[in-house]
Amino acid sequence: QVQPVESGGGLVQAGGSSRLSCAASGRSLSDYVVAWFRRAPGKERDFVAVIDRNGERTYYADSVKGRFTISSENARNTVDLQMSSLKPEDTTVYYCAADGRLLAGSAWYRSRLNYGYWGQGTPVTVSS
Repeated sequence: QVQPVESGGGLVQAGGSSRLSCAASGRSLSDYVVAWFRRAPGKERDFVAVIDRNGERTYYADSVKGRFTISSENARNTVDLQMSSLKPEDTTVYYCAADGRLLAGSAWYRSRLNYGYWGQGTPVTVSS
């Protein structure tokens, strides 16, 4: 099993950048499909970005495409989410999720139900 742990985030001004990291102890994250989700208050967790087990394929939600970049940092055993051109509507809690299966199509990787391991989340606040 793997236990994701998020770090980073915090308060940032609109138009600025921030970097989130997802770390895991005991197992290599390169053995898992790893995704970032986010949840605004009162809503379900929405897909943000995903990277496959080899780090060769990445996919993004339309709302963050071109602004966010997901990457595998094998030396640190983390999966990072670099966020730029941040907007106030990016304000929410961000979660790292992992699953041991192979990356399937968009209907699969966009569904929070397909990830077996979740972190506790890290808040990001973008001020206008």
